[in-house]
Formats: sequence, structure tokens, C-alpha cells
Amino acid sequence: MGFPAREAAPTVELQPPVPAPARHRVVRDWLQLARPKQWAKNVLVFVAPGAAGVLTHAGPALHALGAFGIFCAAASATYLVNDSVDADADRRHPGKRLRPVAAGLVSPAAAISVAVALLGVALAGAALLAGWPLVVVVAAYGAVTIAYTLRLKHEPVIELTAVASGFVLRAIAGGVATHVPLSSWFLVVTSFSALFIVIGKRTAEHETLGEDRGQHRSTLDHYSPAFLRSALTLSAAGAVTTYCLWAFDKAGLARHGGHLVWIELSVAPVVTGVLYVLRLLDAGRGGAPSELAFEDRTLQVLALLWTVLVGIGVYA
Repeated sequence: MGFPAREAAPTVELQPPVPAPARHRVVRDWLQLARPKQWAKNVLVFVAPGAAGVLTHAGPALHALGAFGIFCAAASATYLVNDSVDADADRRHPGKRLRPVAAGLVSPAAAISVAVALLGVALAGAALLAGWPLVVVVAAYGAVTIAYTLRLKHEPVIELTAVASGFVLRAIAGGVATHVPLSSWFLVVTSFSALFIVIGKRTAEHETLGEDRGQHRSTLDHYSPAFLRSALTLSAAGAVTTYCLWAFDKAGLARHGGHLVWIELSVAPVVTGVLYVLRLLDAGRGGAPSELAFEDRTLQVLALLWTVLVGIGVYA
């Protein structure tokens, strides 16, 4: 008794993986150019209204949120300009060569066109949100950042203050957008803190890039390790000292409620955070402050503790 012959199974041809749609790649490239991770710097617009205790009101809170969006557009515009101008240099950098303009995925002309559009949106939004004072702040940010890209980044020391001014202008924008007066101590604290961040970044770059540092950032050849250590110490001391003066001055002026001691206690996480960052820099880390903010749990806990202490002191 025979068995019927088994039919051969149909041959299944393996298809190559379908590549992602072109529009998805385009969106990915433009998002990479916009650098959304860097938008974390724009939370500085909430510092002045937060310290003034007005973020519990809908109007100032919405204005601060609007200022955040405006600076996201303005910052992305400057990143597009930077990547277009630095495309040739970026191609020689091991990491930056993958940026869309340097890799040839986006043309410099297209990037500049979108940058102009984004900057126009930011200026128009500033005019609608808070009038000409905020327009001036946003325009100053754009002018300083583009000047840095075109020329100032090649000037030792000047480039440090140019980058730091971007942080300070963000903090000023928060006060202007919410009509919060900015104290002298607030501006000095912000300035020293911004310098500390920028000098720390240059210190880490100087250490990690080695002998090729000048090919990636020309000013690094003009900085000696001794100069960077001195500048870092000066900016750290200035940031801590002026923050202490701001915290105790604010507590003295309020004159109501014992809860203001919490603002004074916020000095502890500030000092601890500065010392912690100094240790990281001494170990060769800290070249990317935004990555530290997203990845370092200790810094995140210290930032949360500072926020809680100041929040209790201001809003309790």
C-alpha cells in the first residue's frame, strides 16, 4: 500500500528589509539639526518667575511657557546656522561628521533658509508675547550666537563670555516675558554660573581631545591647563558666593514667615553640585553639560533637592 506523494512546500522568497520612508529620514535629519536635547537649556526662562513666586498664576506661567517655545525656535535657528558654517570642519570631527549638513544629507542653503524662518517666528512670537523688550532680548541672543559662529569662537576668552551670554539672555527673557524685575544679584549669579558651565566644558575638551584639540576648536590651543583651572576656580567661587548673597538677601527682604530658611538651606545643594562637577571635570568628564543633566543621577537629585527647597521657601 503506497502513500501519496507529499507536495513540495512552496518556496518563500525572503524579501530585503523595507527601508524607512524617505519622509521619515527627512524628519529625523531635521530633528537632529534642531538638537531638541539642547532645549533643556531653555528652562532658564522659568528661573526668574519661579524665584519671584509668580508661576502659580496662569498668566505668568503661560508667558514663561511661551518664552520657552520662542527660545527653542531661536536656538534651533542658530544651530542650523552653526552646522552650515562649520560643515567642512565637522567632517573632520569623529562625532560631528555625522551631522546632517556635514554628512551631505541636508544642503547648507536649505538649513540657512529654515534658520531664517525659525528666527523670524521667534521674533514674531516675542513681539506678540511681551512686546519690544522681549524682541530685543531674542534679537540680542540671535546676534551674539551668530556672531560667535562667524567670528567670536576664534577669539580666546571672548568666546567664553559669548557662549555664557546665551544662558544669561535666556534667564533675562524669563523675567521680561513675565514682567518680573530682575535683581542685580540674580544677574550676577546667572553670569558666574554660565561661565562655570562654559569653562568646565572647555576644560573637559582640552583634556579629552589631546594634541588634536586645535583642529576641533581653535581657541583650545590658546588655553593652558593652568589657565583653565584658574578660570574654573574663579567662576565657581563667584557662582557660589553670589548665590549665597542672593539667597540670604532674599530671605532678609521678605520679612515674613520662618519658611524662608529653606531658601537659605538651598545653598547646600548648590555648593555640593559645584564640588561634584569639579570632581567630574578633574576625572575628564563634563565635556557635554546637557548629557550630564540627562544622565547623571547625582546631579539630577541635587537639582531636584534645590528645586524643592527654593519652591518651599518661595511658595509655602
